[in-house]
Amino acid sequence: MAIIAPSLLSADFLKLNEELNAIQQAGADWLHFDVMDGQFVQNISFGLPVLEGIRPATRIPIDCHLMIAHPEPYIESFKRAGADVITVHLEVCPHIDGTISAIQNVGAKAGVAINPGTPVEWLAPILHRVDLVLVMTVNPGFGGQSYIKEMENKVRWLKEQREANQYHYLIEVDGGINETTSQRMLDAGVDVLVVGSYIFNQENYETAIESLKGE
Repeated sequence: MAIIAPSLLSADFLKLNEELNAIQQAGADWLHFDVMDGQFVQNISFGLPVLEGIRPATRIPIDCHLMIAHPEPYIESFKRAGADVITVHLEVCPHIDGTISAIQNVGAKAGVAINPGTPVEWLAPILHRVDLVLVMTVNPGFGGQSYIKEMENKVRWLKEQREANQYHYLIEVDGGINETTSQRMLDAGVDVLVVGSYIFNQENYETAIESLKGE
């Protein structure tokens, strides 16, 4: 079954602790924490103080997605604040091998993300090192966008590479995931589904999460 990682960006910030408790009780496996800097992406979200605040309130792993132009100086700080997985974008890391080492050296799992317009083959040189690959299924920066179905081919390629080379990374997707698109991605070979509005816009979080997990 898929790992379900609700995106905190879609939660009700006026009752954040209540939302955290609700998604845990509903069966969420991870919590997805999006960090945006207004440079790499147009939007600005939350950062270290919020992560520090929610870490004691949740027992599930926190999957921290750094959509920022210069992630390297902040890796240790995000780990210290509570991140279990730290994902950076290939597009902003000219020395990606060193960035992966920096993440793993502080004790976090290392993820690498790619935008819809980035060829998945560009990841080939570092696939043996990463713990997670995040395929963006929308252009990053804003929630509620439409799913780009062509990204399913990237997931298939990543699954083929993992099987052919006995790599260990998880395949994650983020953007436009709902009951229908989740099944398409599960069929393609995905392991982790980042889901925002589809969960938080429903009255029953448990029902929403169950509908995504697959068999």
